[in-house]
Amino acid sequence: MNQAIESSYQEARRLYARHGIDTDAVLKWLENIKISLHCWQGDDVKGFLFKDKSLSGGIAVTGSYPGRASTPEELRQDLEKALSMIPGKHKVNLHAIYADTEEKVDLDALEPRHFQRWVDWAKEQGLGLDFNPTLFSHLNAEDGFTLSHPNPEIREFWIKHCKASRKIAEHFGKELGQPCVTNHWMPDGYKDTPVDRLAPRERLRDSLDEIFKEEISEAYNIDAVESKLFGIGSESYVVGSHEFYMGYAMSRNKAICLDAGHFHPTEVISNKISSILMFTDQLLLHVSRPVRWDSDHVVTMDDELLEIARELVRGGFLPRTHIGLDFFDGSINHIAAWVIGSRNTIKALLRAMLEPVELLRKAEAEKDFTTRLALTEEFKSYPFGAVWDYYCTKASVPVREAWLEEVRSYERDVLLKR
Repeated sequence: MNQAIESSYQEARRLYARHGIDTDAVLKWLENIKISLHCWQGDDVKGFLFKDKSLSGGIAVTGSYPGRASTPEELRQDLEKALSMIPGKHKVNLHAIYADTEEKVDLDALEPRHFQRWVDWAKEQGLGLDFNPTLFSHLNAEDGFTLSHPNPEIREFWIKHCKASRKIAEHFGKELGQPCVTNHWMPDGYKDTPVDRLAPRERLRDSLDEIFKEEISEAYNIDAVESKLFGIGSESYVVGSHEFYMGYAMSRNKAICLDAGHFHPTEVISNKISSILMFTDQLLLHVSRPVRWDSDHVVTMDDELLEIARELVRGGFLPRTHIGLDFFDGSINHIAAWVIGSRNTIKALLRAMLEPVELLRKAEAEKDFTTRLALTEEFKSYPFGAVWDYYCTKASVPVREAWLEEVRSYERDVLLKR
């Protein structure tokens, strides 16, 4: 190991130990945290099932950075490259449109065999897989409604697709020996103010009840439902609002997905975590960075990311929380986006784990708010970077910005030749 990195780590180790924090134990804890990398960052949400279909359903990607993946093989190659620069063993999150098959098949007829190459690859790489039914960019979603559509035939198409997705997820869980989190989000809503807000929500409730009718062991598949405040084409009304899904998940024992960009610009999901997990067993996070709206910017080390990490650590919520990334930036190198977002998310968790939580909790309980504020602020400048560098070195991934040159070399040798 680099002597300077080792020396800096040992000094940081001594500093943290003064407050009862065992950095070696923290790093073992961190090693067990899985981040789910979203496949759609690698190809601008194009997918492989309907290659000529343009994005719809409120999905939009800006930028045209060269080298995006156009085949499953290229996407897996790019994911491998990104994962080689991210410490830890993680998961990959697939959408249904990323089926790897030469067969012409529609969404409602998908089967586990259409994703077997993904399963085989995940086994080889030691990864888990998560899944999402794709309820957008399809002829049956062009008017902005899917599971709440007034046409029963269109609803039935999407119900079949979601049922098929759960069976695919169950297959992932069985094959890979770890649960697959299956997240259900749909773009249903109105551009302008509706007269009847109730009927679409009743149809959505009934559709979801039909989808979840078959019991699947949570050892293989964990169902989650995801809300949204508004979207492109659903600015005035979204059927699957936060209140709808909070009620649905709590009454049906499903996980709630909180997406960092799916709320009012003044709302943050960090402040919702403790309340949600008082009444539900599991939580799915879609870690993103909204800029004035659900713009899905690459995750940076901002205040909200740190607050999310602190809430998970301070509340002891990590065993019940599934962390996935959700951004798609076509304006920068696609692999760099994965690396930046993933490393920042893991780094934020590390920073939270390196706080003197018990001391802070004791000070708060004793109404010693002076100590609480003083320690919270002083620990912001403690040498967590030395612990991070040591962790990266131990994991045999690039330290600090050294990963950027690897991405540049890969861009020259692989991406620009596509």
